[in-house]
Amino acid sequence: MTTTAPQPPEALLLRLATAADAPALDRFVNSAYRGESSRAGWTTEADLLGGQRTDTADLCTSIATPGQAVLLHEDPQGPLCCVQLERLEANDQPGDAAYLGMLTVRPTRQASGYGAALLMAAERWAQQHWGTRTMHLTVIAQRSELLRWYERRGYAATGEQRPFPYDNLRFGLPQRDDLYFLVLSKRLHQRR
Repeated sequence: MTTTAPQPPEALLLRLATAADAPALDRFVNSAYRGESSRAGWTTEADLLGGQRTDTADLCTSIATPGQAVLLHEDPQGPLCCVQLERLEANDQPGDAAYLGMLTVRPTRQASGYGAALLMAAERWAQQHWGTRTMHLTVIAQRSELLRWYERRGYAATGEQRPFPYDNLRFGLPQRDDLYFLVLSKRLHQRR
């Protein structure tokens, strides 16, 4: 008999992470992106990067910095998905734009709708709390499947490329010498 993983609720409920959540989020995010545990899902970066994706100190900084937020959804096993947002200034209007990063879903729950639900909830949160009208993100260019996933959700390449920071171990240990980021953005629909 085959069982299916539980589907996410229509509107995923997120809460702001606190410093007390940082150690669990550190383990969770790193297990979803790097190493063998990440291979249980489709968003692994294990073939591109080794080492850590984040650490407790970086998470605590994001959690404590005004204009940044780490949003979290849990189940009885701990973090199920999380995302980091940063408020940007565009056209001299604080909050007009935001950066979305570290969108993470437990590898065994990937491809079951949690990523899309998390993305929509993060966009909604940024609109409600910051008045965000445009969301930006970066994706490693070699991750074509992930780029297509974001495109199906309304994100488009801006034409901007950013170099991969090979000299900054905070981003991990590169396994290739041709990595770079593509910048994507999406104009958010006005909520009423």
